[in-house]
Amino acid sequence: MKIIECVPNFSEGRNNETFEKIKDAINSTKDVKLLSLEPDADYNRVVVTFAGNESGILNGAVNVCKAAASCIDMTKHKGEHPRLGAIDVVPFVPVANTSTEECVKISEDFGKIISRELNVPVYLYEDAARKPERKILANIRQGEYEGLEEKLKDPNWYPDFGEPVFNPKLGAIVTGSRFFLIAYNVNIDSTDVKYAKAIAEVLRESGAPKRDENGKVIKINGQTARIPGRLKTVQGMGVTLEKFNITQVSMNLKNYSVTPLHAAYEEVKKEAARLGVKVKGSEIVGLVPLEAMLQAGRFYTNGKEADEKKLVDAAVENLGLNSLHKFNPEEKIIEYMI
Repeated sequence: MKIIECVPNFSEGRNNETFEKIKDAINSTKDVKLLSLEPDADYNRVVVTFAGNESGILNGAVNVCKAAASCIDMTKHKGEHPRLGAIDVVPFVPVANTSTEECVKISEDFGKIISRELNVPVYLYEDAARKPERKILANIRQGEYEGLEEKLKDPNWYPDFGEPVFNPKLGAIVTGSRFFLIAYNVNIDSTDVKYAKAIAEVLRESGAPKRDENGKVIKINGQTARIPGRLKTVQGMGVTLEKFNITQVSMNLKNYSVTPLHAAYEEVKKEAARLGVKVKGSEIVGLVPLEAMLQAGRFYTNGKEADEKKLVDAAVENLGLNSLHKFNPEEKIIEYMI
């Protein structure tokens, strides 16, 4: 059986009625299984994960996005996380017996259908991108929802599907195929977000803007000059988590075989210590592949442990994954869920 994962991110983190409609849309679709639905009120965003075969995953994605679109109004949305629209990003991820090429085709079919059904502009990113500047999600999101109306007037930013017409209620959608992305947040024991932001700039692959002696950002040929960050295939930013009275280095690990969980965690700890603040564990948003947890387990047991459960337990303990919420491997590791 082919297994494809879809991880839509919706711009709503507080409304239970919306969450129930999202669940119902997936549960009523043949050949897909809902794996997780994780809202965050501070980000005002919900990450949904479901998996299925080719036809199931496409139908499930269309159905869940139509359900979410009926509930979310971007003219009233405020939240910490960057976003382009109500249905912010809809990636398709190969998990078993399938390929990136197949997932790219599914994302293209999804883009054609959903742009027509919802009258919304759709952009292709990552492995489905048709233009180099659209490969990186942050480039497409630049200006966010608030700048989208103006952005759509620029022929360079006409959508891949749909008309270049601003939809005030829904904004725009980004879709494509990508490697298994781990949404990973490391907690900083400080309410001052400047530390988390500074750590993110040093570590993320895109790094930090170069500044002159007066602190002004340096531009070369109109482009911001940057100091590259230490961690490859990592996106990152600093955010505030008011309900826990902490801040976070919020990261996307775009390829855990290049930068594993434990590498990101240990580098944040180093930078935090340098700045005089402490790390208080971390959290994984959505699901995580078993191999990513085993990598961390092997690291923290110095390669001396082979038992799968013990390796997972070592990863959970040493990454502090129980610090904000209980980390249940049966509900967080995708292979166990499927």
